[in-house]
Amino acid sequence: MRLEYFQMIDRVLSADAESIAAEAVVPEASPVFEGHFPGHPLVPGVLLVETMAQASGYLLLARLGFARMAFLTGSRETKLRRFVRPGETLSVTARLVHEGSGFAVTDAAITSAGKRICEVREMKFSIQDFPAPELAAAMRAQAARIGLLA
Repeated sequence: MRLEYFQMIDRVLSADAESIAAEAVVPEASPVFEGHFPGHPLVPGVLLVETMAQASGYLLLARLGFARMAFLTGSRETKLRRFVRPGETLSVTARLVHEGSGFAVTDAAITSAGKRICEVREMKFSIQDFPAPELAAAMRAQAARIGLLA
């Protein structure tokens, strides 16, 4: 994880047309922890939601053959169950619920050492053309780096 660059997924463990499993290792140090919170560093909940959104996004990008981009538009229900501290290894999963008519829906979750940390139901994405060729290239490069592209 590179929290300050919003690069949340470190490695894809498995992926198929319906689901993805990934790993994210929380760094021991990050500028994010300087303010959240001094002397008691915690991963902000919004970054945990972003981690689930990125896993879902990579699932959708792979389904779409990297021809179009998935942009997060909302979610129905999010539960944050416990704090995440520096150094933790997170298991991130996402499962396709629906795809069609220019949007997609996933469910996603994060666990660590077999314990639930958070989950989101009905994470919604708008499927659109890439707005810039640089973004398409950057997404392909990042997917290759994390092992999504062989």
